[in-house]
Amino acid sequence: MCAAREHPAFLGLLPLPERVQVARALRTETVGGLVLLMAAVVALVWANSPFSGAYESIRDFHLGIPSLGLDLSVEHWTADGLLALFFLVAGIELKRELVVGELRTPATAALPVVAAICGMAVPAAVYLATAGMAGGSGSGWAVPMATDIAFALAVLAVLSSHLPSALRAFLLTLAVVDDLGAILVIAVFFSSELNPYALAGAFLGLVVFHLLQRYRVRGWWWYVPLAVVIWALTYNGGVHATVAGVAMGLILRTTRDKGEEASPGERTEHLLRPVSAGVAVPLFALFASGVSVSASALGGVFTRAEPLGVVLGLVVGKTVGIFAGAYLAARFTRARLNPDLAWADVFALAVLSGIGFTVALLIGELAFPDPADAGHIKAAVLLGSLLAATAAGVLIKRRNVIYRRLWEAETRDEDADGVPDIYQSTAARPGARGDN
Repeated sequence: MCAAREHPAFLGLLPLPERVQVARALRTETVGGLVLLMAAVVALVWANSPFSGAYESIRDFHLGIPSLGLDLSVEHWTADGLLALFFLVAGIELKRELVVGELRTPATAALPVVAAICGMAVPAAVYLATAGMAGGSGSGWAVPMATDIAFALAVLAVLSSHLPSALRAFLLTLAVVDDLGAILVIAVFFSSELNPYALAGAFLGLVVFHLLQRYRVRGWWWYVPLAVVIWALTYNGGVHATVAGVAMGLILRTTRDKGEEASPGERTEHLLRPVSAGVAVPLFALFASGVSVSASALGGVFTRAEPLGVVLGLVVGKTVGIFAGAYLAARFTRARLNPDLAWADVFALAVLSGIGFTVALLIGELAFPDPADAGHIKAAVLLGSLLAATAAGVLIKRRNVIYRRLWEAETRDEDADGVPDIYQSTAARPGARGDN
């Protein structure tokens, strides 16, 4: 009689290529998150200083490319242009997870997918409930849905030293699904008047892009001009231009041919991820987060229904959605948590996921075209993200203390016995114990 087959542990011991990819992504995104944080601080200080006029002049300065039908301000170039690189990298990451990563089988995908979906749906519901009870506009329902992975990883890196790597990998995989949801929301709900001819041209460009990949055509001189044309046609077609980035990322091949050292997706991600995390996203933050932090602006966050809904969605909705989604997935599907993790770890991560910055600011601008309304929403995103980061920081530090004590105890046992007592250490792990 065959032994019962164990359910796969989500983010247990990953294959070596996946571990290398996760570690590489964590290093770059963590540094990028710190740069992003500095850019946001600079923007806030600059926009509220005597030199705020210079900030607004640079932000609103227009640069045009007539041949591509483009005439955008610096702020819009960063939102529509540079963020396309961010979503291109996100598309490659999603493609890799779907093809060779944790999302390739239903059993291993169930936990992060359910958690991410609940982590988007519950904040939207919290916003709609808050806005509905106070007679506010429901147009900002999508603002608190998105988690800023760079910021979240940066906070995790700064505050933790002994947390298990599976927790960081959980956050990274969760963010992949979260990014896909945000992309779909932008494409479906925040498209302007559509130009069918431009969209047909963009689609044709994507077909050519796919054929070049299919027939193994190499050389940046094929792909870079084609990518620029696809991006411009998408923008002129009325769909947010960042959608072009994720579409091309999903097309890029992420599996290696025989004798190939790196796939096109891996090479592209290796080149663009530092640019995305260290340049594109921080520049977007620099020109998107420069809002007034006067008493009236902060007061409007709590007296107006829409900003209050954003704050509650990020702080409460994200926490409840992700934690409940992960628990339900572990309870009613074949997926289960890595035995090294405790539910207290997942709860801290759910609170941390309330940091919604880059994509939340972008959706806020799309949902509230009026600058005055957009300013209140931006202030709400910043305040909600700050509250979530502060609360998560307390929880993460507490969990880090528990894991540090465990590590110190294991080190003492190893020094005393000459070899680590793996059986005792496994039983003593907070995840196995279910410590809070």
